Amino acid sequence: MNAANDMDDALVEFLAESEENLDGFEEALLGLERAPDDTALLTAAFRYIHSIKGTAGFFSCGRLQALTHAGESVLSRMRDGELRMSQVIAGQLFAMSDGARQILAAVRATRDEGKRDFDDLIAQLARSFAPAAAEPDPMWPASAQPAPVAPAAASAPVPPAPEISDEPEEPTTVRVDVHLLDTLISLVGELVLTRNQLLQVSGRSSDPAFQSTTQRLNHITSDLQERIMKTRMQPIRNVWNRLPRVVRDLSAQCGKQVRVEMVGGDTELDKTIVEAIRDPLTHMVRNAIDHGIETAEARVASGKPAEGRLTLRASHENGRVIMDIADDGAGIDPEKIRRKALERGLLPAEQLQRMNAHELIQLIFLPGFSTADKVSSISGRGVGMDVVKHNIERIGGQVEVLGTIGAGTTLRMKVPLTLAIVSALVVQTGDERYAIPQANLLELVGVNDPGGPGGVEVFSEVPVYRLRGTLLPLAFLAKEMGRAATWQEALAELGDAMTILVLKSDGREFGLVVDGVCDSTEIVVKPLAKALKSLAVFAGATILGDGRVALILDVLNIARRAGVGSERRMMARVAPPVLVPDGEQQRLLLFDAGHGRQGAVSLAGVDRLESLDRGRVHEAGGQRMVRYRDAVMPLYELSPWMHDVGVAPAPGSDDASIHVLVCARAGGPVGLVVTRIVDVIEGSFKIHEGARRRGIAGAVVLGERVTDLVDLEQVLAHITEVRP
Repeated sequence: MNAANDMDDALVEFLAESEENLDGFEEALLGLERAPDDTALLTAAFRYIHSIKGTAGFFSCGRLQALTHAGESVLSRMRDGELRMSQVIAGQLFAMSDGARQILAAVRATRDEGKRDFDDLIAQLARSFAPAAAEPDPMWPASAQPAPVAPAAASAPVPPAPEISDEPEEPTTVRVDVHLLDTLISLVGELVLTRNQLLQVSGRSSDPAFQSTTQRLNHITSDLQERIMKTRMQPIRNVWNRLPRVVRDLSAQCGKQVRVEMVGGDTELDKTIVEAIRDPLTHMVRNAIDHGIETAEARVASGKPAEGRLTLRASHENGRVIMDIADDGAGIDPEKIRRKALERGLLPAEQLQRMNAHELIQLIFLPGFSTADKVSSISGRGVGMDVVKHNIERIGGQVEVLGTIGAGTTLRMKVPLTLAIVSALVVQTGDERYAIPQANLLELVGVNDPGGPGGVEVFSEVPVYRLRGTLLPLAFLAKEMGRAATWQEALAELGDAMTILVLKSDGREFGLVVDGVCDSTEIVVKPLAKALKSLAVFAGATILGDGRVALILDVLNIARRAGVGSERRMMARVAPPVLVPDGEQQRLLLFDAGHGRQGAVSLAGVDRLESLDRGRVHEAGGQRMVRYRDAVMPLYELSPWMHDVGVAPAPGSDDASIHVLVCARAGGPVGLVVTRIVDVIEGSFKIHEGARRRGIAGAVVLGERVTDLVDLEQVLAHITEVRP
C-alpha cells in the first residue's frame, strides 16, 4: 500500500515537473525564433525536453517518450549546426509541446496516455532533420522512420555543440499539495479570528500575565499569517509566460506581426487571483491582436513600424495589483462605438448622445457589444469583454479601457492581492457594523456641526463636503442600508458630529458618512450565503472579535448605488449665458486667477464643470484643445482677463489635471480653464460697476476681498470672433 502511495506521489511530481519543463521549453523556443543563433536558449530548450523524455520511460509513458525524442532529435541537429531554426520547424516543435501536454493531461485524469497517437507529427519532425544515412530508430513507429536528406552545405560554419551537464541541479523548494495549502490558509484564518477575540478579552482584563501572553500570541499569529500567505503568492509571470505563445499563433492567424514586452513580471499576488485572471488576460490579449494592432501594411502606411507592440505591465498600488495590456495599434474610435451601440439597440439614442468619449469607450463591456463587422473564430459575438468584466468584478477587481485614435489602447485591471485575509476598518451605522477594506480608504475626516456652516453643502442637488478646496460628493451609509429614507434624514440623525470616510473607487473619490468607526483589524473574508449574493453592495462577510458577523461593503457598488463617484465632474444646471442684475439672487463660482487675484462667474452661464486629464490636451497652431464628447473643444484661460491681457491659450503645467468651465456655443463647446475652483456661493451681491472693463462686468466684495465678476457673454463673443 505504501509503495502504491509512493508511486502516486512520484507520478504527481513528474506531471508537475513536466508541465513546468514545457513552459520553459516554449519560452526558450519563442526566444529562438527571434535569435536562432542563441546557443544558451538552444541548450535550455534541449535540457527541458531531455528531462521529460528521460523520466517518461520510468512511468511507462511510451508515446510521450517517442514524441519528445523526436523533438529532442530536431534540437540535437540544430545544436550540431546541421539544422537552423525556421518558422516551419518552430511550428512543429510547438505542436510537439501541445501533444505532450495532451498526454500529460490524459495521464493525470486516467493514469493512461490516452487513445490518440502522434505518428504523423513524429514523421513530420523526422523529415525535418533526417540524417544523410537514415537508419531505423527504435524509438519511432515504422511510419515515422526518417528518409535521407542532403547533408548541410560544406561552406556553412558549424558552431561548437554546447555542453550539457548531466549533474543534477539550486533544490531549494519543495512541492506542496494545493489542497494542503488551502487547509493551512483556512486554519490560519480561524487562528486570526480567535486572536482577535482574545485581544478583546485581554483589553478588559487586569491580569498582566494574561495580557503579556495574549500580546505574544498576537505577534506569533501575525508572523505566521504573513508567511503562510506568502506560500500562496505567485509572480504574475506565471500567467504571462503562456501569453507569448498565444500572441505568436494568433498574430500568424491574423496575418500580423506582433512583439510582446513584459514589465513587472515579479509582481506577486494570491494563487486564487492568478487563477481567476488567467482567462480574462488571455481574452484581452486576443482582443488586442484582433481589434487593436493593424496589419504590417496598414502600420507602414500610417508611419508606424511594421511590427506591432503589445506590452504587459504589472505593479503594486495601494494594496492592489494594477495590470495593463497596452498595444500601439489603431486605438478606439468613440463615434464608431456610439454607432454600433445604436445599431444593436443596446442604449437609447438620447443617452448615447450625452456620453463623452471615455464613457463611450467603456461600452465595449456591454453584453452583446462588438465592433467586428462579421463573426469569426476569434471574435464578433459580443460576449468576450462582458465575461472579462464579470470575472474581474467577481473577485473584487475593476477593469476599464483607455484609448486614443491612432495611438493604441490600454486595458487596465485592478485586482486585490488576496481574497483570504485583508486589513479592514469596522464602521457603524445604528446598531449594525460593517467592514470596509482599507485598500479603498484614503483618509478619515471628522466634522463638527455637519448641518451648519462648513458642514454639508448641496451642489447640483448632490450633498458635498468642501475638503481642502475640493467638492467631495457624499454617500450616507444609513440611507444606503435602508435606515433613513433620504440623505437629509440621515444627516439629521447624526447630531453634532459626523465621520467621513474618504474612499477611492474606480479612480474616483467620494465620502461615505458613517455614525462612527469601531476598529481597525484584519478580517477573514467569508463568502456570502446564496440569499445575499444578489445584494451587490456586499462583497462578503466576516466574524468580528466579539463573535458577531459583519458584512463587508463593496465600495464600488456603494458609490454606484448612491450616484456618487461615477463621474469625474460635478454638473451644474444648464441655462442660457446671462448675467443676473445687481441685487438679485444668484449663484457664483469663485476661482483662483493667480497672482493674488480671485475671479467669479455666474453658474447660470456654465454648462458643466470638468476635471480633464492634462495628457488629453493637444496643441495645433498655437491653440490648445481637447476631444470632448463628439467634438474638439478649444481651451482658453480665464486668468488673463483678470489682468487685462485678453484671450490666451491654456498654458502648460505640471498638474495631472486641468479644471475647465464648459460653455455651450452654437459652433461647439468652449472650455475656459481656471487654476483652481475655490468655492460656490449663493446670495444677492452688490456689483460695483467702477471696476468694469473688457470681459469684466464689475466687482463684488466677498468678505473683505474684491472679486472680479467675469462677463461670460462678452468673453465668449470675443473668443468666437478670434478663434479660427
